[in-house]
Amino acid sequence: MVERDRDATGRALNARPRDRFGRPLPPGSEGVPRIPDDLNLPPQQTLSFAQQLLDDGLAFNAHEVLEAAWKNGPFAERMLWQGLAQYAVGLTHIQRGNAKGAHTLLTRAINRLSSFGGDFESDSDYTERSGETADPIPYGIDAAGLIAYAQTLLADLDTGTPITEDRLKPRLCGTASPRR
Repeated sequence: MVERDRDATGRALNARPRDRFGRPLPPGSEGVPRIPDDLNLPPQQTLSFAQQLLDDGLAFNAHEVLEAAWKNGPFAERMLWQGLAQYAVGLTHIQRGNAKGAHTLLTRAINRLSSFGGDFESDSDYTERSGETADPIPYGIDAAGLIAYAQTLLADLDTGTPITEDRLKPRLCGTASPRR
């Protein structure tokens, strides 16, 4: 069994260097800067940091930032943060050329984001059909746009349409429409 670096409590640490797609590099190699294992940012800072990483083409690192929010955030928001983290991993799989992994993770992300906020049609349409109101998506996250963006990426994966790096930079907040 491979020895892992651990903290004082025995918790495994992510000490091994990684490339920009999150793939492990040999010990002693120079990789991209790592996200601290104990990262715990407020939601808006989490989203800003993750967005900057996505804009820089570092979807794996964005995933680590969003995963920290998933693990540290309030229980009621965990599915939202998990969906965002899975979204970033889906983008990472596209960067790595792994269409099957991308398809799986983007589909999971769509399911998480959809189930967190209810139906993403207008609130009045949702209320009329279900008698309930959808929980609002907090922090200005554009869940509807992210879902539509992921569906476009999935369609392109299904048809073998090339997906360029510049299309792997969705906006987490505001408008997430795909870039062509």
